[in-house]
Amino acid sequence: MTKIPTDGKPDLLIVDDDPLITDTLDFVLGKDYNVRVAESRSQVKSLLRQLDTPPELALVDLGLPPTPHRPDEGFHLISELLAQSPDMKIIVLSGQTDDSNARYARTLGAMDFIAKPAEPEHLKSVLASAREVAVVEQKESAPNSGLIGKGPAITKLHQQIEQYSASNFPVLVEGPSGSGKELVANSLHRQSPRSDKPFLALNCAAISPTLVEPTLFGYSKGAFTGATTARPGYFEDARNGTLFLDEIGELPLELQAKLLRVLENGEFQRVGETQSRVSNARVIAATNRDLRNEVKAGRFRADLYHRLSVFTVQVPSLRDFGEDKLLLLEHFSTFYARESKVEPFVLDADARRLWLEYDFPGNVRELRNIVIRLSTKYPGKSVTMEQLLGEFDWEDLDNAPPATSSEPNASPDAARQRLQMDKNFQLDQLLKELERSYVEAALELTHGNLSKAARMLGMHRTTLYSRMQSHAPVPREE
Repeated sequence: MTKIPTDGKPDLLIVDDDPLITDTLDFVLGKDYNVRVAESRSQVKSLLRQLDTPPELALVDLGLPPTPHRPDEGFHLISELLAQSPDMKIIVLSGQTDDSNARYARTLGAMDFIAKPAEPEHLKSVLASAREVAVVEQKESAPNSGLIGKGPAITKLHQQIEQYSASNFPVLVEGPSGSGKELVANSLHRQSPRSDKPFLALNCAAISPTLVEPTLFGYSKGAFTGATTARPGYFEDARNGTLFLDEIGELPLELQAKLLRVLENGEFQRVGETQSRVSNARVIAATNRDLRNEVKAGRFRADLYHRLSVFTVQVPSLRDFGEDKLLLLEHFSTFYARESKVEPFVLDADARRLWLEYDFPGNVRELRNIVIRLSTKYPGKSVTMEQLLGEFDWEDLDNAPPATSSEPNASPDAARQRLQMDKNFQLDQLLKELERSYVEAALELTHGNLSKAARMLGMHRTTLYSRMQSHAPVPREE
């Protein structure tokens, strides 16, 4: 978990390719935050490798090089930042203000979306709220609620944790991003005989490949430039406790052999030493990749995979939680309302049905962020289906139950039909506008001659005449 400073200014990452915007934001926010600026995904990666800990807050534009007029780079960056630092609070600040962009950014894990240009006071308020959430989560360990539930999926997960916790063998935790893999690792440690020993976590995607080895195994004085003193690594610091290696699929191939050696006999060497040391730490690894496919592709060692997967825990996606989605909703809404000293919101009957039908592609992280936004917008109020719809991302129409109906008892099925009708109407209007433009252009080029315009458009003269009746008065042919 990202450490939140108890004194001094928090770090804020600003990612935007417009120097005027970054300079202005630095000026406006520099009094309250240590501002770090980058203009592209590659610059962000370089910057994060230079920092001991990643910033706890980020302002991210969607339109970044090399495709500044599309949101793709911004979406990729959000995913990468949260893979490296799951607790980072990301606010999107972008001129690409389509509702679908805002919803998809939130689905990926962004806390909020602010359209450019933004009022400085509003921006400060949103960042302050995000920081408060980060502080509260660290203080109260709110994310433990990711393992709440009574249904088959979460029951099986608890059974596996109980079954494997007492063993000394490695555990491989698999599951999609945002599903709570570190929570599972924590639970395995807390329920094990090692619970009074250290629990250390290293995100293999959040650290430069050149630093992974000294971080894991330690180094001797003078082992490399900057090594002014000897330092132990995570395997030594964990001692007889647990070492959690998140995003294990990102571990460089050359280090996979050294990790395999530790798993087989506990032996390792500090960088710059020949003396062998021994670690008794239990290793729990996690990944959102399919390591079997990584092995087939030659990116992950088969022997290491088999050693890590002595026990495998599959963390379910939130779409498999069923009624447990409501338990998570109740837990998070109560938690954040209590911390904000407000009354929790509730969902009306139609909104509850919608909540159960939504897949939550961003998993527990997305659900939690939705609850935070609803807690801020509707404290102590009943949230309707229409209000809830704006928080969801319904890109797949086959699974989309959003509604724009104002009927008080509109069902999700009726809402889906209404949305499809609205989209069909919008498409029809767009096609009519395009047709009108082509017809007008052809008539202008042929000086209003219907026969010539029809030939140019590749249609019969009578067809052109009938099409024109719905667009404009029919000109007389010369």
